[in-house]
Amino acid sequence: MRLPCRLFLLAAAAALGGCAAPPGKAPPASAPPAPAAPSAAAPTRPGYYKDDGPGDNVPANLDAIPEPVPRAEPLHRFANRPYSVFGREYVPATSLRPYRERGVASWYGRKFHGEKTSTGDVYDMYALTAAHPTLPLPSYARVTSVATGRSVIVRVNDRGPFLHNRLIDLSYAAAHRIGIAQKGSGDVEVEALLPGAATTVAAAALPPVALPPGAAAVRPVEPMPVSRSAAGFAVQLGAFGSNANARNFLEHVQNQLATAAVEPRIREADGLFRVYVGPYADRDEARRVAQRLESAFGFTTTVAPH
Repeated sequence: MRLPCRLFLLAAAAALGGCAAPPGKAPPASAPPAPAAPSAAAPTRPGYYKDDGPGDNVPANLDAIPEPVPRAEPLHRFANRPYSVFGREYVPATSLRPYRERGVASWYGRKFHGEKTSTGDVYDMYALTAAHPTLPLPSYARVTSVATGRSVIVRVNDRGPFLHNRLIDLSYAAAHRIGIAQKGSGDVEVEALLPGAATTVAAAALPPVALPPGAAAVRPVEPMPVSRSAAGFAVQLGAFGSNANARNFLEHVQNQLATAAVEPRIREADGLFRVYVGPYADRDEARRVAQRLESAFGFTTTVAPH
């Protein structure tokens, strides 16, 4: 698999599992030198290595950045394959499943800002994201600081950290949210969040139930007519390299789509196992269905000939 640019930088430096050094603890011999003592002319940020940090223009609204809402996404075709880093083998999960673990979280900042993550996303240190060695990509997790009790929901879209037995690498914004940005690392609990399980309310639940901030209730949508012909156009919800991954994804979306009166199916084509609904008589009809599904459930869809 193609690992992100930041991994090669880490390998070259052979230094950090995150971008910031814990205060009062000398960095490894091969790490970048610590910042010079602060002076009136050139103030420094305590706790940061001089070649990394949160950047010079930190947004003023970091605490107001909305948390991502877990939604069903196709797992990345390549980012979940087994791999090896620094002589250690890693076997990522290939399906969304319950997970909870405690360990040390670190964070990475401007040194990797704008670089590609393992999923191909562009890393934004001011978005609420994270890197994990084995959680499926992409997926979602709640990270809670053991010391402060503060939590943040992140979208996991990168691999790492790989040193010092650290559990997870947070974006600067996520580390700031739970209070570990300045000191560089901290003990956390990481809990995987499955789409629809923790941040949405089923449409059948009446009266309405209060939702966590940023979550949206799933409301029933009108039944969508399905063409009985093998031709037409399908609304694709995901494409996977293995039938097992496609079936795992299918199980996650079936309950959500029950309120839309559509039945997702799996079809093998061009070497991929595609999860879709339809087919529909023409492309315009399929597009209307796709828009309704995206609006009601937050799916990312593709319309294609069936």
